[in-house]
Order: sequence, then C-alpha cells, then structure tokens
Amino acid sequence: MTESLSLPPLTRHQEKLLDASVAIRAEPPQRVDFLHTIQCQIGLPYKNPGDQVREWDRRQGNASLRIEAGSAIDAAGKFVHVGLPYGEKPRLVLIHLASEAVRTGNPVVDVEDTMTSFARSLGIETNGRQLKGLKDQLARLASATIRMGVVEEGRAVQVNAHFVAAATFDLWFPKQPDQRVLWPATVRLGEEYFQSLGKHAVPLDHRAVAALSSSSMALDVYAWLAQRLHRIPAGKPQTITWLALHEQFGQGFARLRDFRRNFLQILHQVHAAYPQARIEADEVGMILTNSPPPVAPRLSAAFPRRSGEGANHGHLVAPPAASNPATIQAHTKPGVAAPSNSSD
Repeated sequence: MTESLSLPPLTRHQEKLLDASVAIRAEPPQRVDFLHTIQCQIGLPYKNPGDQVREWDRRQGNASLRIEAGSAIDAAGKFVHVGLPYGEKPRLVLIHLASEAVRTGNPVVDVEDTMTSFARSLGIETNGRQLKGLKDQLARLASATIRMGVVEEGRAVQVNAHFVAAATFDLWFPKQPDQRVLWPATVRLGEEYFQSLGKHAVPLDHRAVAALSSSSMALDVYAWLAQRLHRIPAGKPQTITWLALHEQFGQGFARLRDFRRNFLQILHQVHAAYPQARIEADEVGMILTNSPPPVAPRLSAAFPRRSGEGANHGHLVAPPAASNPATIQAHTKPGVAAPSNSSD
C-alpha cells in the first residue's frame, strides 16, 4: 500500500504571486505604473529607523539619495517632528503618485478618488488599519525633503525637492477607531521632482507591483531590475557581487550569508513577477543578462512625457549599467547554479 503525498496549501501571498506570474506570461499589462529611475536604484528604509533619526542617506554607484524628515502642525497649533517614511507603503504611495502624474501629465494628483482604488487594485484590504498606514506614510512623504543626485565625469547634478509640494489635509488620524480616514483632495508633486520624473520614469507592470506589494525588498529588487536589465549590453552579462548587493539591499542584515539566503528567496518571487528577466546567481554574486523590460516600449510610449526644454537637470538619470567596475564583473559563462549557504 502506498501513501499519497499531500503538499501544504499555498498561502494567500503565494497564490497571488502565482496568479500574477501566469497572467504576466500570458498577456501584456493593461495598466502600467511608473517610478523615478533614481528611486529604482536606491530605496527607502525597510523598517522604522525611529523618529529621532532625521536623515537617511543611501548611495548606489554614482547615484545618491538623501531624505530629510520634516515637521507638521498638530491640533494644538504646534509644529512637531514627523518621522522618515519606511516600509512597503511609502514605496506604493510613490509608485501611485508617479504613475498618476505620468499618466495625466500633471503634477496635481487626485488622491481622494484614486488612493483607495489603487490600494484595492493591489489586493490591500481597505480597512481602517491599512488605510491609516498608507495615510501615515503619505504624511511622512509630504513632510520630507528629498535630495537626489548623480556624479558623472567629475560633474555633480542634484535636485533638491519635495516628493509632495502641497497637500491640504489633516495629517492626524480620527480619535474614534470607527471614523473614516480622510484623504486630501489633491496632492501636488514638487516641480523639480515632477520635471525630472517626466523624463526619467521607469515603466513597471502593475500586476507585478501588486504581487510584490507586501515586501519592501521585493519591490526594490523588481524596480532595480526593471530599469537595469534592458540597459546591459547584449552578449555581455555582468555579475554584481554579493558584497555590492548587500550594500544596496541588505538593510538590517549584519551577516552577508544571512542576507544572501534571504535575497535568494526574494529573487525567486521577483523572477516570478518578471519572468522575462535573465538572472542567475553563483558564489560570486548575481549574474545579469540583457533582457526585455517588464513593459514593452510601445506600451509605455503612449503616456505623455514632458520635454526637457528649460530644465536644468536633464542628466539626473541612473548611470550606465557598467558604471561601477569595482562591484561589477564581466561574466562570460552564464548558467551557473545558485550558491549554497556557505559561510561568508
């Protein structure tokens, strides 16, 4: 007599990822999201660094990002510190604001009518707790100052701006838990940020964003690959070392081997949401090979883009794929198996 083997049921997240992967392989996206190319390289904090931390600096290759926490007036008329944005929710808010701005060609985004429907489209429960989390992160983004820049050939180009330049709304939550969370009617993106976004927005498949929406690292890795893989020269694969990957994505991981184990799990999820990606891993690092972008150029080209006339930051764009030779190695033998969990 043989015993039948039963597999454990899929989790809700696994079902969501599987459904998205099947749909992405079957047909092009009906909805395209966008994110600034610099934000595709450098992410926000994964976890709350604490309200006492007022600055967040990250650097990747030639690109740098600084976020400075701001202040907001409370019900007593006093300005109080607002913490830095963190986690997956501000990433989703930024994707939504950027997507709406690119779609409409307008820096003013109708948040009141779009934010809840956006959350619903991601599969996020639109209950009070989840919406409060989104609003809290929108308040942190609205209060923060962003500085983005790149250094190329000895020349530094920087944009100092706010993600959100104007938002008239109550930053604080209702005292009663059953009261409705109110969104601002509109949010205006900072002009410099909007101008730069219009020229350097990276198209993302909305289905992939939804499938990965519960993980900050997964969203960061997906956006990074979306802006990078199609820019790698054909026939010239590149290896990003584990040390470089740890510096870019390893927030909270003291040991390289722990980060590598977790990153490989995330990479499987990202690959399911971006099946066109030609990516592998070996003992040295992650191997990137020229791949189609997740959204075909003919689909993203239909959205309005602002011209560069009058702009003074036309070079604020992610550096070329091979711009950091210290952490990138040419790779001529694709097909290497994923690494084992050896010590670092």
